[in-house]
Amino acid sequence: MSSASERFAAAPVARLATLRADGSPRLVPITFVLVDGLVWSAVDEVKPKTTTRLARLADVARDPRVGLVADHYADDWTQLWWVRLDGTAEVLDRVPEHVAAALAAKYESYATTPPRGPVLVVTPLRWTSWQAT
Repeated sequence: MSSASERFAAAPVARLATLRADGSPRLVPITFVLVDGLVWSAVDEVKPKTTTRLARLADVARDPRVGLVADHYADDWTQLWWVRLDGTAEVLDRVPEHVAAALAAKYESYATTPPRGPVLVVTPLRWTSWQAT
């Protein structure tokens, strides 16, 4: 795993960009894990939402091209960094057990309420990164 993907994997949140039907971008923060070289983000029941049929899932079903950015900001600008990946995504109905375990290890809330699905799976096609030092 490269240092860029390691930084990405350790980040607590990333921003997911999908494309709406009209071609405009939709950008949302997501929780995620990097497992087996893929990025997994489950639709959970922990964070409040009106439905599990999220617009981002419909976007991916229509156009699988996505982007993800994880970053670190600090008042000390020598500590800044960001990692972006461009990839393709698909939606699976259920969260595989090993992915649910990885999510629970990363996020305490998932330890008590494991995500069941659906789950967004992103296959990275390109990694880009920058860091101040």
